[in-house]
Amino acid sequence: MSPAGRPRTFDEELALEAAMLLFWRQGYEATSLAQLREATGLSSASLYGAFGSKEGLFTRAVEHYIAGPGSVTDVITDETLSAREAIARLLHGSIDMQTDPSHPRGCLVALSATVEAHGADHSGVREVVAARRATDRARIAAAITRDVASGELAQDTDVDAVTTMIHGFLLGISTQVCDGVPARQLHSAADTLLGHLDAPRRHMPGPQPA
Repeated sequence: MSPAGRPRTFDEELALEAAMLLFWRQGYEATSLAQLREATGLSSASLYGAFGSKEGLFTRAVEHYIAGPGSVTDVITDETLSAREAIARLLHGSIDMQTDPSHPRGCLVALSATVEAHGADHSGVREVVAARRATDRARIAAAITRDVASGELAQDTDVDAVTTMIHGFLLGISTQVCDGVPARQLHSAADTLLGHLDAPRRHMPGPQPA
């Protein structure tokens, strides 16, 4: 139902899909309301009535992305997998998703709303994607912590350092993809990084002196 109690005459999921693809392709700042109206087929009144604002539509589009293509990162929460296996599926799955020609390249969360024009105030929009990035980082840290506790990784493993290494690679996939780096090279790079998790425990990064 609409805020006024009238039934909506459009498919909200289709509208969110169209908005998601547009934001994903162009980013938040470069996407205009006119483009959103054209992509979704909705009038300004319908857009504002359903989503409140461009920022509100972006927030819903990000949620739609996270539940769809972005759900590829959810594998990191699978506690039946070792951290190494979960991270392998996370990285290789993300590469496959971000190079899939059926939708825009890269990752909406990594690429959208990270910068803004001078004088603009889109802090709420930046917080939406920053929160998702923080969630991914926390999930990676939790997986590594579980393996340290179980003995799969050395007790002196620097969880923050390993998390930063993995999360930094994950976020960097988008830039590499958009710069035309082939998927096969990214998969090879991911395997090289994963080799650090296969190395003898004494070679895992440990706490460094201050």
